[in-house]
Amino acid sequence: MHLCPTQIVSSPIGRPDGSVARLAGSMQWFAGYDVIDGGRWRESVAVADIDGWLARSHDGERLARHHAAITSTRAPVTIGERVLRFDQPLVAGILNVTPDSFSDGGTHTDDPAAAAGAGVDMAAAGAALVDVGGESTRPGATTVWEQDEIARVVPVVERLARAGTPVSIDTRKAAVMEAALAAGAGLVNDVSALMWDESALEVVARAGCPVVLMHSPDPRQGGHGRVSYADVVGEVFDWLEARVATVRAAGVRDVVVDPGIGFGKSLADNLALLNGLAVFHGLGCPVMLGASRKRLIGALSSEAPVGERLGGSLALALAGAQAGVQLLRVHDVTETVQAVRVWRGLRDRALVG
Repeated sequence: MHLCPTQIVSSPIGRPDGSVARLAGSMQWFAGYDVIDGGRWRESVAVADIDGWLARSHDGERLARHHAAITSTRAPVTIGERVLRFDQPLVAGILNVTPDSFSDGGTHTDDPAAAAGAGVDMAAAGAALVDVGGESTRPGATTVWEQDEIARVVPVVERLARAGTPVSIDTRKAAVMEAALAAGAGLVNDVSALMWDESALEVVARAGCPVVLMHSPDPRQGGHGRVSYADVVGEVFDWLEARVATVRAAGVRDVVVDPGIGFGKSLADNLALLNGLAVFHGLGCPVMLGASRKRLIGALSSEAPVGERLGGSLALALAGAQAGVQLLRVHDVTETVQAVRVWRGLRDRALVG
């Protein structure tokens, strides 16, 4: 069974004491849980009644840990000289220095100064973090030799770090992680959850940096293998829970989780994950959502091409904010930051109105 926070509200004001709880330290509050059993709704439990329900449940000890995680705040993480606090949604800007990424491949290739300038512009527009990648992870993409990937990303990371911009490195390779961290990156974002390269976990643990662990059904093979899920939300949750435990046991303290929208999942799987995002707060980690410009948007909008998916990307970003997601990884930083600021303003108005 899994607990999905529901009846999400923007303020505890005017509600009886104990009737709502804060959602993972975010700007959201919630009044109850949907209990999901094997992917099916089982029952709803009010926050005020959850302790008694847990005491009667056959899986109460495990679910009590998830409840405690869902209602706890997320510790801030340090990226370079910046501290990221997770009490409101933050935007991470995608900066690909690749010729073949599905959305912006070729835009920032072979010109580190221009690429870094684009990253600085993202930070100026409100991005809390710039995520630099030198290898496409789209389906069918060619694996890049690690020295080529290093040559692509390190000059950009160095320039961004010198400019005071918080940087993460989007890579599966231990050597690239080491080079980028030495150049000034402060976080590793790995679509293979540190499983593609057997040395990656050691590199992150030794560096003491935060890491994003993303779910995919075949992390050692590229992440796009298709499997049949009986309960995609529960299975992804359980996979990430086990992986977080392994990574923390190796000495990594700061872990962010990503359910891996679009990686080895059908449209129905992706929609189920998006509708169940609040479940992942039970892992006790900040949650990253990477759904910007992805194929599911085209599938829901007359096969709109990649360059015409801004509206869908904003809709998914706001859905993530509504579910308490802490990090929104996006291509369109200016527009997403504006959307989140307006969304946040509505929450602020609710608190004082």
